This record gives sequence, C-alpha cells and structure tokens, in this order.
Amino acid sequence: MGVNSQMDPLDFLTNEDLLLFLRRKKTEISCMDQPHTFLTQLRDHDLLSEEMYQKVKTMRSREQKQRGVYGVLDWVEIKRSQCMHRFWGSMFKDHILQLYPTLRLLRNNLMDGSFKFNEKHLDAEALPEKENDEGKHEKAKEKKRARKRKTDDGSGEDSDGPGPSSASTPARKKSNKKLSFSSPVKKGDAEEIWKWTLFKTQLPVTCGQQEGSLHRDRLARGEECIFAKGRWFTPSAFEQFGGKESCRNWKCSIRCRKTPLKKLLEEGHLQCPHMKRSKRTCVLNNAPVPSSASSTESSSGESESSAGTEEERDAADFEEQGGAEGGTEFRGRVEEEEEEDMDNLSVFQAPTLPVTCVSLTGTLHKYRFSSGLRGKCIRTDESWLTPEEFVRQEEALTDANWRRDIQCHGKTLNFLLKKAILCIHSLLCGCEKCSDNERDLLAQRNDDVCYECYSDGNLVCCDECPRAFHGACHLPAITGDSPHEKWMCTFCVLRTSQQWCDPSHVTQQEALKLPVSSQNRLYCHYLLLYMYREDVQRVFVQDPCKTVRRYSEFVAQPMWLDRIKLKLEGKKYQTVGDFVSDFQLIFSNCSTFNKDNEFGKMGARLKDLFDKEFQKIFTIQ
Repeated sequence: MGVNSQMDPLDFLTNEDLLLFLRRKKTEISCMDQPHTFLTQLRDHDLLSEEMYQKVKTMRSREQKQRGVYGVLDWVEIKRSQCMHRFWGSMFKDHILQLYPTLRLLRNNLMDGSFKFNEKHLDAEALPEKENDEGKHEKAKEKKRARKRKTDDGSGEDSDGPGPSSASTPARKKSNKKLSFSSPVKKGDAEEIWKWTLFKTQLPVTCGQQEGSLHRDRLARGEECIFAKGRWFTPSAFEQFGGKESCRNWKCSIRCRKTPLKKLLEEGHLQCPHMKRSKRTCVLNNAPVPSSASSTESSSGESESSAGTEEERDAADFEEQGGAEGGTEFRGRVEEEEEEDMDNLSVFQAPTLPVTCVSLTGTLHKYRFSSGLRGKCIRTDESWLTPEEFVRQEEALTDANWRRDIQCHGKTLNFLLKKAILCIHSLLCGCEKCSDNERDLLAQRNDDVCYECYSDGNLVCCDECPRAFHGACHLPAITGDSPHEKWMCTFCVLRTSQQWCDPSHVTQQEALKLPVSSQNRLYCHYLLLYMYREDVQRVFVQDPCKTVRRYSEFVAQPMWLDRIKLKLEGKKYQTVGDFVSDFQLIFSNCSTFNKDNEFGKMGARLKDLFDKEFQKIFTIQ
C-alpha cells in the first residue's frame, strides 16, 4: 500500500541533484506543522547536531518554528552537503511521509519528472552564444523558405516579384515550459522513453487531460498502479478519471508519450496479468454468465460473495473495483447508489482514522493496512488487530464481514477501498505488513513510536500491551540494553496490581498524606506518564523560563514536568501531597501567565484530566 510499493527516486539521482532539490524546496519544507518528529528523524540519522535540535525544539510559536526549521535545512545544506542520499532517504520513510504531506508531494515531484534538474543556473557567458546560434538557425530556415517560395512561383533570381517579407516570417514559438514529461529524445531516434533507466520502474502516462505515473510492478501484480492527483487508480478507474470511460478499453485510451499502452504490452515492455470479469460482476450487471462456466461458478452472486477464503476475496478486489475491462460501469453505478452523498473525501486524508464495529472502537493506521487477514492496522486500547480480528471481537455479529461491518465516519471500509483511500496488497507482496516471518509479526503487535513522546528510535516494547517506550521516557527509566525477558510497562503493572488488590476508599486529604513509597510510587509514576502523554505539544515539559520570553517576570516559582520527574526519581517527595502540589503549581502558573489564550485553555484541560485520574487511581470517595 502507498509509499512502500512506489519506486525509490534516490536510485537514479546523484548527490548534486539531491542537493539542488533541497536548495529549491527548503521554504516548502519549513512550513510544515508540528516539526518535532521531522527534527528527531534528522537527529537520529546524525544529520542534525544536538545543540541545534534542542534550540529549535524549544521554540513555541509557529513563526519561530518555521524560521528554526529553515535554519536547520540551511545547516544541513552546508554542513551535510555530501549526505543528501541519507537525508532524503530518512525523509522518505513511511512514518515521516504519513505525518508530513509536504514531503509526500516532494517525493512525487522526484518520481513524476515535474522537477527539472537540468534547469540549473544559466551560464552567463554561454547565453549570448546560444542566442547567436539560434539566430543563425532562424536565418537559415528563413532562406530555405524563401527559396521554396521562389520555386513554387516559378521565378528565378531575376524575377521582379517581391522577395520574402519579414512580415511573412512566422513568429518564434516559446519553448514548452511544461515540466512533467518532457523528453530529450528527438523525433526519429530509435530510443523510446519506456527504455530509459530513469523510467525502469514507472512511466508517465496521460488519459484525456489527466496525467499520472504508471508503476510497472503494480500493473504486473494486478494492483492499482497509476498514481495521480494524490490518489491511486486502477487502469479502468484512471480511464474514467480522464473522461474516456466511453472507450471502455484502457489499453488504447491511456498513453505514454502518445503511444497506447496496448502497444507496450504487445511488445513486452509492460506486463499485465490476464484478467477476466468476475462472475459476481456479471450477475450484478445483469450480464449473461459465459456458458463455459462450471456449475459451481454459475451459482448465485450472493453465495460467491461469501464463499472462498479471505485471500481469494482480496485477490478479486482489483476486479471488483473496476480493474478488469468493462468493470467501470458496475463500479460507477455502485458508487452512485451507495455513496452519492459523499463528495468531500478530505475527512479520510488523515494518516489515522477512527473506526467502529457496533460497540467496538479503534484507530485505523492507513500505512499499516494490507488486507483483511494481513497487516495489524487497527489499534485498540489493548492490542493491534487486523480488520478480520477486529470484527471477530464483536460478539453481536454472527456473520461478520470486515468490509461491511467496520465503519469510518459513517462509511464502510469497502467504501474506502473503492475510493482508493485504502489499497489491498497483492497476495505475492513481500513487505513487512504481509510477511509471515515471526519477527515481522511480532513487530506488528507493538506501536511504532514512543507512547510518551510520539517519536521513533530504539524502543522497548511491553509484553502485555501495544505500548513501546524509549528507555529514558518510561517511568521508572529502563536501564541496560534491554529489560528482563518479560517486561511490563507502568500502565500494565498498575492495571495488574489493581486486579488483585482490594480497593480501599480514602478521602482526598488522606490520599495526600500517604507516603511516596511502594504502591504509591507506582501511582505517581503513572500520573506523571499520563501527563507527558496528554501534553502532545510538549508545552509543559521543559523549563518555561528558557523557552518563554519574560516568563520569570510574571511567575515567581516556575515548575515543569521534567523537574517533577527529576524530583520523583531522586526521591525528593515525602508525601503524595508534595507530588500533587507541584502539578497544581504548573496549572496555576499557566493560568496566571496565559489567562484565557490557547495555552491557558490547554493547561485547564490538563488540570481536569489530572484531577480525574488522581481520584480514580487513589479511589477517592
């Protein structure tokens, strides 16, 4: 799905090309929202110094962050100019592309040819020479036209007829400035674009007024293989997108540099599986079922939709979405009948989507999706699940079907498949999400980023839940190369302890007087981790005197989460009340300094969450 199956544009670009690309795109990149993960990715790949990382990380306003990120890119361009393959390679990782649409668009610029590397700084000395050559060439053409006119008129050199007029000389046409699919191959040359090394994995294609990139390997596997306007299309769907659905033959209507794909397929430049229209499609179209079909195949379309394995239904999905010739009419009619009220698909463009199945709730991570049985892509509070595993957890369903029963924003996953928001992988796909390797399956059971700071890196995974942590982010901190053979995070330890301990209700005053030791230390660890998790923008993590101008002029006693963490780990708190008072100090300072602005509201929200969790885990009456 998505970026994994696309070509790697870094395979055919030099370090100089990539450096130029960075120089041209720095402003676009610096405008990204929430650049924290972007910066940690650079730091983790040794492309950013720790000093600069900390400096930009502490910036709070949007304008400051944009200037800071631009400064980082300037530094990379100068100090890491020989590491452009490593830089762009780290930027084009799946999790980065999912978070930052700008980088996804830049990657597409490299792949579809819309960025021209040969349009570098013009040589000032060579420019007059070039203009002179063009002038000579134009004069030669003019003389040739004059001789032709004389020949046509039957006049010789002594003819009294008028000579060639400057007014009759055609105006010079402007060179075509369209960058997408220009070609240096001249007319009559034997070499064709589909033989170029640059296009060994994809080809620029057009259909009507629409342009896209045809990915050879995806076409050979029978998948959605044309990427255009930020979406994946099957050939038939792209034909419809280009306004050529009346042709009903995408092999002729889709072209690569005016050459129909049919010719490329016949000459062996492209590979495409032989696909027949499914019997289910024929039935729904009221088309006659071929007489050669067996008695089993000619049974009702209803029984076929539920028969066979999940893999067989996934393999047929390409045809059901209009991949087979002639399937466009069926696909279009189903979408008109089922989704006619869904014109705006922007609600589905986020990398994660909320999903439900009757009483179940979860979060679908699109980059993890593979099919119904493969790719644990739905995150619940307890585990990562495949769509098939998710619907099986709903006991109210007797005939569960993940395409029909899992819904997102009121639409089924079948709708998301038809709209190419989700893409089913081929049965032959060998990516990590489709792998049967035990190590890959184990990796799918845990989060890909730290539960506390939302960034990746060397993570320690809990054996009881999907959470993963950096060693220093967890409380208590995880020391050594790895924890014990079986390790549980603080969240799971707390849940387990509450299961076998009898709840003893106390008043709030009694809870505040409890010593910070044993079980109560576990509660403090949990509350602090909970606050780190909820402070998504990392506003209350560091010393505000260093990050907020004139903060110390208004707040006499600053407090922040990292300081509470140091005091807790240093055993500076004697009672739970001492621990809680530092949190209340953070919230009161926030209210004093920010009043009713965005950060003030954020602090009020965290205060409400903290108070509720405190009463809940200490079972306060």
